Order: sequence, then structure tokens, then C-alpha cells
Amino acid sequence: MAKIRVLLLEDNRILREGITVMINKHADVMVAAVSDGRDDTIKKIQAVKPNVILMDLGIASKNSLDIVRSVRSTFPNVKVVGMGLVASQTDIMEFVQSGADGFILKDASMEEVIKTIRAVADGETVLPPPMTGSLFLQVVEHALVKGKKGLKGSIRMTQREKEIIALIVEGMSNKEIAESLNIATFTVKSHVHNILEKLALHSRLQIASYAREE
Repeated sequence: MAKIRVLLLEDNRILREGITVMINKHADVMVAAVSDGRDDTIKKIQAVKPNVILMDLGIASKNSLDIVRSVRSTFPNVKVVGMGLVASQTDIMEFVQSGADGFILKDASMEEVIKTIRAVADGETVLPPPMTGSLFLQVVEHALVKGKKGLKGSIRMTQREKEIIALIVEGMSNKEIAESLNIATFTVKSHVHNILEKLALHSRLQIASYAREE
């Protein structure tokens, strides 16, 4: 069986070498090439032909979101998995909305990293456990499955709504969100209602489409 070929984008040399060694210990996965992000990513992909790109969210030399967008537009079959040490929920959502197929925290075990690479290579979307099962994530996954990467543009959220969504994803209650943002609980409820209205309006067509396909 052919190995899953990984292109590793990491600007920290020690991490780059360590991750490469650990990934290459597995029989079905191999690091085909590494990059510190300073070279031309598109040309690197053309030369290496990876199945999965494993990249640091905080590459200093380039905007990681721009890299994801370029990869998705030029090589739609190449999967992208982001890595971050203390990425916020907003960072992760932006990464996914840019076209990434997964995200793992850098404190994940190597077993979790390999499992994520395998799953993404097989067509799944993999995100950190705190986001799993959230209403917002389910809508994002629907958009990804339907090929609608422009979720940010299709659902117009206010800045306050974005803040509340991030806290909902964190698992906070309305009361906790109110305390965190220093606003009244009924104000939070109003914002949540508006968010649900927007998500419902966006997802009804997807639900209908899904039902027809099934």
C-alpha cells in the first residue's frame, strides 16, 4: 500500500527535525519533504506531490492563511492540516474557513498527529476536541462537505456575534458569556437568537439538499 506523503512546513528547525523522525517511524506515513516556509510552497508541492501538508499556523516568513488559500486553489486534492501551540478558536475557524482540512494542537501526542494525518488523507475533517459537537462546527462541516469554503462571506456576523460564537464553542453558558463580555444575560440571549437565525437561514438549503441526496 502506498504511503501517505507529507510535506512539513515548520520554521523551527528542532521541531521540524523531531516531527520528521517521529512521523517516519510509521509504516504508512512518510515526510516526503520539509520546508521552513521561505521557499515557494506551490513549487515545492509540484515537485514533491504530497497527499497532506502539515504546517505551523505561526510560520514567521509567510501568512499561513494565504498559503492555505493558494494550496486549495492550485491543488484542490492536497489536504492541509494546521498545527498551533495556543491557537484560539477564532484562529482555528479562520484556518478551516480558508480551506484547511484539519487542525491539531502542538501538545497533541504523536499518536494523535498520525491519526489526524490518516483521517484527513481519507477525506475527513479533524479539529481539536473542544470544538467537536458544537453547533457552529456542524455548520462549518456542512459547508466543507458541500464545497462551500466561503462560509465567512456567506454568513454575515457582527463582531459581537463572532465573540459570542467563540465563547459558545468554548462551552460557556449564556450567564458565563455575559460575565465574560460584561453585558446583560438577556443581551446574550438576543445575540444567540440572531446567530441561530442566521445559521438556520444558511443551513436550510443545505439540509434540503442533503435530504434530496439521501
